[in-house]
Amino acid sequence: MKKLHTLLFSASLLMGAAAHAQLRIDIAGVGSNQIPVAVAAFADEGVAPDQVSAIIRADLERSGVFKVIDAHQAISETANVDMNAFKSSGANALVVGSVSKLADGRFQVRYKLLDTVNQKQLSQLASSFGNNGTRLEAHRIADDVYEKLTGVRGIFSTRITYVKQNPGRDYTLVVADADGANEQVAAHGREPIISPSWSPDGTKVAYVSFELRKPVIYVQDLITGKRTVIANEKGNNSAPAWSPDGSKLALALSKTGNTQVFVVNADGSGMHRVSNSSGIDTEPRFSADGQSIYFTSDRSGGPQVYKMSANGGQATRVTFNGSYNISPRVSPDGKTLAWISQRSGGFSLYAMDLASGQEQRLADGATEPSFSPNGKYIMYATKGGGRTALSVVSVDGRIKQNLSTQAGNIREPSWGPFMK
Repeated sequence: MKKLHTLLFSASLLMGAAAHAQLRIDIAGVGSNQIPVAVAAFADEGVAPDQVSAIIRADLERSGVFKVIDAHQAISETANVDMNAFKSSGANALVVGSVSKLADGRFQVRYKLLDTVNQKQLSQLASSFGNNGTRLEAHRIADDVYEKLTGVRGIFSTRITYVKQNPGRDYTLVVADADGANEQVAAHGREPIISPSWSPDGTKVAYVSFELRKPVIYVQDLITGKRTVIANEKGNNSAPAWSPDGSKLALALSKTGNTQVFVVNADGSGMHRVSNSSGIDTEPRFSADGQSIYFTSDRSGGPQVYKMSANGGQATRVTFNGSYNISPRVSPDGKTLAWISQRSGGFSLYAMDLASGQEQRLADGATEPSFSPNGKYIMYATKGGGRTALSVVSVDGRIKQNLSTQAGNIREPSWGPFMK
């Protein structure tokens, strides 16, 4: 387990990314039975800072769920569309819309989603925004298309956070759109930053910083910039994870000797210990309903994933295949467990259906998994070509993406929640 301790901390310290380069996303695989969707250029979209239809196309293509067809023309949401023509071209659905500039300098986007097979309208939206809102509105339209055609909420308008380390070895905690655009620096320093974790309302990020020459847990308010110390106890303060209602955080602290799981209120008060073993208990994560905590422990001899009540008490073992299982993450619906397992000499990302116990290997060379808020994708860190980058895989393993920058390293991903 000391090896695990080294992995969780020192490995996180040695890899990170450059603060100025945007993420580049390459789709390494696509899903089967893709839904063919035609996306037309939006009428007059050139008046806005960004091309709305291009962002929608990129989002849908990146999901791997859709086969995106270029309509080769601009079509307004008010146009009389020949849906049979698009049906004949192989498109089951058509996205059309327009952008206009309002008298107050803001922009307005209108969109419709048409079912070409059944000859009917599936959805429509209209919204207005300022100069910096074009991408967000386009992501929201892509979310709507995804949801109307799959029945699952889209995640294009969500955000992610990750740590970048540039060649100068300084560390930056970055918040960005799910496609890597609109990067914003939440924290920066010469010492390592690890383990970012989003609050359920998407307004705060908890993380560990070594700026005081020891691991200390902070919560950063992304709106005000205010930072709060949550745990600066003797020894290691690590692995913060929010409860589903945002009122508490689970932590791994070594203040009592071996690292154990503690729970603290979101303002840092009311700290109390909930695990009690003679070994190391670390990497806590609340279950989707907040009633349980999954964590990594070596109480059986080697690191395995366990589950206990959020109030503490008897723990039950969850992982049994393989002798080294760490980094548990629970899907937002509580049905799937993702974790990292070392088998045959390498680290791989696995997912388990918690009802049946059936597990699946999703990716090799993986660390630090994080579920998308709709539970359909998992982002993780991976190393290749001497550089650390991020990748995304669907929970069925069919869709894969690689996210990278031209310089430096990026790691420690955390996928933010749905924004209200």
